[in-house]
Amino acid sequence: MTGMTSSARPLLNRRLAEFGTTIFAEMSALAVRTGSINLGQGFPDTDGPEEVREAAVRALRDGRGNQYPPGPGVPELRTAIAAHQERRYGLSFDPDTEVLVTAGATEAIAASLLALMEPGDEVIAFEPYYDSYAASIAMAGGTRVPVTLRPHSEGGAGFRLDLDELRAAVTDRTRLLLINTPHNPTGTVLTREELTAIAELAVERDLLVVTDEVYEHLVFDEAEHLPLAAFPGMRERTVTIGSAGKTFSFTGWKVGWVTAAPGLVTAVRSAKQFLTYVASGPFQYAVAEALALPDSYFDAFRADMLAKRDLLSAGLADAGFRVFRPAGTYFVTTDIRPLGEKDGLSFCRALPERAGVVAVPNAVFYDDREAGAPFVRFAFCKREDVLTEAAGRLRRLTS
Repeated sequence: MTGMTSSARPLLNRRLAEFGTTIFAEMSALAVRTGSINLGQGFPDTDGPEEVREAAVRALRDGRGNQYPPGPGVPELRTAIAAHQERRYGLSFDPDTEVLVTAGATEAIAASLLALMEPGDEVIAFEPYYDSYAASIAMAGGTRVPVTLRPHSEGGAGFRLDLDELRAAVTDRTRLLLINTPHNPTGTVLTREELTAIAELAVERDLLVVTDEVYEHLVFDEAEHLPLAAFPGMRERTVTIGSAGKTFSFTGWKVGWVTAAPGLVTAVRSAKQFLTYVASGPFQYAVAEALALPDSYFDAFRADMLAKRDLLSAGLADAGFRVFRPAGTYFVTTDIRPLGEKDGLSFCRALPERAGVVAVPNAVFYDDREAGAPFVRFAFCKREDVLTEAAGRLRRLTS
């Protein structure tokens, strides 16, 4: 027995051949090995509200969700999701036919693309994009077409969408637009004007839209989160994805959701049932209670992250980075060229030894690796003392 197969064909499906271990796993392992501060992977270092955690414990003890929950999600959570969309955005969804609970937003994205695409369909996504987008498009047999968000010409401003470039990217093979706002990793929040143009394009070219809005409660300064589904002509063609992990700081619970018209939800559920089937039973009841928290929770959460954004941004600027001030999410993108560097991947792999800090190179989120080469992402969803220590360590780069 040699342990080899009888075929010379590679074991890994060719659609996934370009995807190895995710950059997040690599950088988090590097943080552990070197004892560095991990500002790479986007997870908080403190838990969310105690009352939400206790709601999960109570569900476990009461035997709610310890067996398979209903396929679409427990009714309490679906009702809470619908109420949240109505309260925050004036969007009305039927909990029974227009809401689907998923194993985090990652499964929601994968199930949506697997359900709505045929092999050969083109999907337009904003580059840089979260790495699961590319993998999900590949698994569905689609072709990804990147439209690049580019740095604004003004010093500290963020990245912006070129609407003419977006229109030019649409072809007769385009099936779907994959939108992310607030945008990871750049922190861009699409404006009303940009969303209006996207909606008009989708209607004109009869495109479906999957919109990842997991950072909906993390918008700063003058930015405003506006769901694309609320724009004219979009209610019946948009799959909106949300998540509890980013809003309530329980990323390990893996509770996400889809809201959409009945036909779209039915299609997504058809794919989702053969992925995880169901997940996160007791946590679903806890998230239902979390979504009903008063506005004061969401306001305080946003204010806390705003203070952390400003703290880390100032520290990065002091360390010599060019900082692109994010309008949303809990990530800040920087340019390393003022430090005399140009290769973000090499820079991030060396950074733990040089400064005891881990970051993520944005190049892995680009098809055009050269376009993303000088950009590096840091997460600020950490305790203030950790961010202060990280900023101090990063100052070693120029000392």
